[in-house]
Amino acid sequence: MKLKSYNYLLGLLLIFFYSPLLSEEKIDIWKNKKEVVIDSANQSDKAKQEKIKLQAPTTIQALEKIQIQESDSIQSAKQKVYGIYEPANYDFNLNMWSTTNAEDLRSSLKRLNKIELSKSSNEILEAILFSFSYPPQGMTEKEFVDLKINWLIQNDRVSLIESFLKQNEQFDSKTKAVQYLVDKNIASGNVEKGCENIKFIDAKIKDSYLEKFKIYCLVFNDKKSEAQLLLDLLREQKQSSKFYDDKINFLLGVSENTSNKINEKNLLNFYLSSITINDFKYEPTKKTKPEIWKYLNAANLIKLEDAKDKKKLKELEAAANNNKLDKNKIFEIYKQVPFNLNTLINAKNNYQTLDDSEARALIYQKYLLSDSNGSKIEYLLLLEELFKRADLTNIYSKFLSKRIEEIGIENLPEDYKETALARIVSDEDLLLGKVRYNDKILHQSKILKYFVEGENKKKVQKDIDKIFKKISKNKKYFISAKDLALADALIADGFSLPSSFKFNDLAKKFDVPNNLLQLIDNDQKAFLALKIVEIIGEDEPYELDPETIYFVTNLLNKMNLVTIRNKVLNSALPLRT
Repeated sequence: MKLKSYNYLLGLLLIFFYSPLLSEEKIDIWKNKKEVVIDSANQSDKAKQEKIKLQAPTTIQALEKIQIQESDSIQSAKQKVYGIYEPANYDFNLNMWSTTNAEDLRSSLKRLNKIELSKSSNEILEAILFSFSYPPQGMTEKEFVDLKINWLIQNDRVSLIESFLKQNEQFDSKTKAVQYLVDKNIASGNVEKGCENIKFIDAKIKDSYLEKFKIYCLVFNDKKSEAQLLLDLLREQKQSSKFYDDKINFLLGVSENTSNKINEKNLLNFYLSSITINDFKYEPTKKTKPEIWKYLNAANLIKLEDAKDKKKLKELEAAANNNKLDKNKIFEIYKQVPFNLNTLINAKNNYQTLDDSEARALIYQKYLLSDSNGSKIEYLLLLEELFKRADLTNIYSKFLSKRIEEIGIENLPEDYKETALARIVSDEDLLLGKVRYNDKILHQSKILKYFVEGENKKKVQKDIDKIFKKISKNKKYFISAKDLALADALIADGFSLPSSFKFNDLAKKFDVPNNLLQLIDNDQKAFLALKIVEIIGEDEPYELDPETIYFVTNLLNKMNLVTIRNKVLNSALPLRT
């Protein structure tokens, strides 16, 4: 008994001396700071690339003290934070959402999901959503991370999903995120890339779909012995299926024959069907899943066996209009539709007697045969009308724009120039152009070099003194809202403006919404930034009216959100060539 008591006492002493201190130690969890540049992707991503310098995979745990109601006792609980970016990169911190109600975040994102956000709005939104932080009030960690993953999937942000997986080892939506990446790569015909993503499938992920894909990847990479072992294990766990066993046995060489039945239950099954069936043929329908449509596109498995099949042609047109089928495929099919020489020669008269799909094919072929720019634009505009009548403009608008750009507005007959110009769809990624400084206008002056080029502060202060002096001599000069936006930013960054420049008096002309000022009082940094994304919305900052530019940058200054403010200023203020 004494021995037991002694051992018990000794154990307590050991626990006391080797346990962590009861007081929380302040640790700089962001000490491995790396620069992250906002630059977009997809999404279709599509060719847009995020410039992200990734830090080592990490899950950050913070020890938080929780006060128990009606008790003096304090207990500690581990709370995880998830994200991609260091919050300090965008002037945030881990508590950026802590004073915001969860419902406010949900409602704001719901509104934003209904808007086709501009490139700048998307970039700011990504910075807000994917900076490491604690969840808002009334939202669990699980819901917060689900919200992030769902946004990435809905917006097809493949590269950001990969970044999220690299930066966060374990989270509830991990299986969903990995499967999305896998299916995305299968659908694009890049199985090799998909197989690279199996590194995200660890022992904690219990998902038969991903396990099946992992086994297939071992077969794909000629690691058949490993594949056989995992397949046996999957069977023992009763997680396999008769269809899957049949396909993998065939690919492993265990069996010489395989079923010709096409399985559409999921994309992996469909893919396995396509690579194991000789002379694979599949006719998609309205019920065909979008991911299968994408794979059919990528694998060039969509063909119109009979060019005279009007019903099938209409189905393919509808699919293209709904973004299921590559739109260029429709124009390839149009070229295959047979017409006699007389019909082609008299296309203007004959198209009205044809079925609408055939009519579009005829006019398209006539356009291809036209030898003058006048004839080409004439048939292109006629074809536009035929697509409009059938409510298929989604197929044609970008196609028309590109064809007009190829011809060149300057090469068109005068009567068509204005109409053709209106049909050109502006490129979302069109660069704003090089900044041209104009010292006669304050918000276009070389003072902007501080924000645009990172000019030395001493040099900028000298420029401020010179340009303000120059402008003051112009009695007709009117201080605009854009000028005030620049002045406000300079004051916020510690520059001195001439005493004759009465900023406060000038600023009284412009009202900043009280509901947004209230967010500042409540220290709701992230939510304020999110509201600004709502304000900018579909526009780029340079498209906003001057008063809006002023109050947006004024709010950002008040919350010290300098990085986002500079992004807005760089778009909204400079004159560009």
